[in-house]
Amino acid sequence: MPKLSDPGYLKFPFRVDSRGAQSSARAAHVREQIEQVLFTDPGERVFHPEFGVGVRALIFEPNAPTLKELATKRLLASLADALQGEVDPRTLEVEVEQQEERLLIRVAYALAAIGHREDHTVTVAIGASTDG
Repeated sequence: MPKLSDPGYLKFPFRVDSRGAQSSARAAHVREQIEQVLFTDPGERVFHPEFGVGVRALIFEPNAPTLKELATKRLLASLADALQGEVDPRTLEVEVEQQEERLLIRVAYALAAIGHREDHTVTVAIGASTDG
């Protein structure tokens, strides 16, 4: 079983340099998987059409409690599926907050088997995204 700092996972986005394919440590790999789920639009992957949440499209939705509830449920379901085996599903928490033309998405979880807690916040703005 890889430890928290083992660089045994392919980096996302996939990168190759003079040493070959770049890798990530376990915690970084899980954060990269979360970003894949957030920024992939449903239907974008031909052989896995239900994969992804497409958060950029949510920025243009009306700021209403139903948006927050829908986005949170969609994120929880997609992340639980994508992170199966990496994250203890009982510890997965998602919070979505819309502020004008951006979304703040906080994902908290514990890595499976080792119980290490992580808290990852992504800000999605029109035309940009940043990590926190």
